[in-house]
Amino acid sequence: MKKRVVITGLGCVTPVGNGKDEFWKNIKAGVCGIDTVTRFDASTFQTQVAGEVKNFNGEDYINKKELKRLDKFTQYAIASAKMAVEDAEIDLESIDRDRMGVIIGSGIGGVETIEEQHKALLNKGNKRVSPFFIPMMIGNMAAGQVSIFLGAKGPNTNVCTACASGTHSIGDAFKLVQRGDANVMVAGGSEAPVTALAFAGFCNMKAMSTRNDDPKTSSRPFDKDRDGFVMGEGAGIVILEELEHALKRNAKIYAEVVGYGLTADAYHMTTPAEGGEGATRAMKMALQDGNVPLDEVDYINAHGTSTPYNDRLETQAIKNIFEERAYDICVSSTKSMTGHLLGASGAVEAVICAMSIKDNFVPPTINVQEVDEELDLDYVLHKGRDREVRYAMSNSLGFGGHNATLVLKKY
Repeated sequence: MKKRVVITGLGCVTPVGNGKDEFWKNIKAGVCGIDTVTRFDASTFQTQVAGEVKNFNGEDYINKKELKRLDKFTQYAIASAKMAVEDAEIDLESIDRDRMGVIIGSGIGGVETIEEQHKALLNKGNKRVSPFFIPMMIGNMAAGQVSIFLGAKGPNTNVCTACASGTHSIGDAFKLVQRGDANVMVAGGSEAPVTALAFAGFCNMKAMSTRNDDPKTSSRPFDKDRDGFVMGEGAGIVILEELEHALKRNAKIYAEVVGYGLTADAYHMTTPAEGGEGATRAMKMALQDGNVPLDEVDYINAHGTSTPYNDRLETQAIKNIFEERAYDICVSSTKSMTGHLLGASGAVEAVICAMSIKDNFVPPTINVQEVDEELDLDYVLHKGRDREVRYAMSNSLGFGGHNATLVLKKY
């Protein structure tokens, strides 16, 4: 028999705040975390704006010696995981850590480390490449290090599906708990891609916004004048727990995870399939997985990247599934505030969905000055909205044609 799975803890490091409380307060208020890049000199780049993490001190979570051996994406993951475990009030000494696992996705892994060590190789020779280079940059290390820091000895994997990584990680972890392979899973995504190399690649693809003179409005999903996504960084972690296990220790419950869908476009390496066909199937699969009544879905956290193709095709996919009911559903893109955290985006958006259900509040899409005439859903413009949220759905669509959808339910 399938076990029920609930979310009992949340942790995050983001451009709009670190820790669930600060983050959610700013998301509710429509605060934008995007500004001019400070991580490197971006003055010669077409795009000069990003959602950078602010006020993060790794030493608050990790000792100084360890910190030097961890890429930023791993630091963000460890910090978020520690916050989530604390939020869930899990006593690591008393739970069965053989049945506590970790799945943390990343689209890129330690790109900052790759860049720095490549410079060392070219400028100083092979002997000056750090012996920690490999364990710092490999994409599985966020999951590996979090398991070490927490002593979690259960299932431990890493998902790399570009911008769908965080959502796939939570979905895969949900299935592990549901089928009884773990009692507790620490799941999410982490990314630290604000580096010259990653920026150059995305700029030369012409994928990112060039609205450099007005950083705060550069990410504008669903807007007629949207001109590309804005890169962000950070991490989001949720604690997934088998319901009986959570009840036994009187844990607070944010939401129940009920559905997970994952499909491939099998179409193009960066452009979504025509008609939103792959995203439609992912949503349909997630809804069927959770036996979700279509008329009880109140909120969809859209992938909503602010790119011409994504916003149009995702809107089409929502209409493919819900038909006339699509117009009654609140659909917002919180990337208008955070930027696009690549492999961490779906995880941070799962945190938002859990809080949305708990607070009966739908966060806004900010920066929309004129909705594209092809887009006609309720995008919750400018200001968030009090509304009962019975079911919330989160979509993530990644390069390579990876589609993932999660459905959360009020417990």
